[in-house]
Amino acid sequence: MTTAAVKITSKGQVTIPKEIRDKLKTNTVYFEVEDDTVTVKPVRDAAGSLREYAKNLRPDMTMKQMKDKAWGEAVREKTGKKSS
Repeated sequence: MTTAAVKITSKGQVTIPKEIRDKLKTNTVYFEVEDDTVTVKPVRDAAGSLREYAKNLRPDMTMKQMKDKAWGEAVREKTGKKSS
């Protein structure tokens, strides 16, 4: 088991230590919160995870625009936040 204590910045950001990032083998994670326990889990296939959010994409969009739009919709749904 690998553990690490990290500081949360004033913007709510944390840096995942390299040793843990290497074990996760991904650059995308999601958080699960239950009571006072936070679990960080790797997303192995972001494209697959975003497939259900791709329904509002247009054929004239670039791949980056499609990914950003789908990701934004997924985040809004999971967090309940409106777009900024």
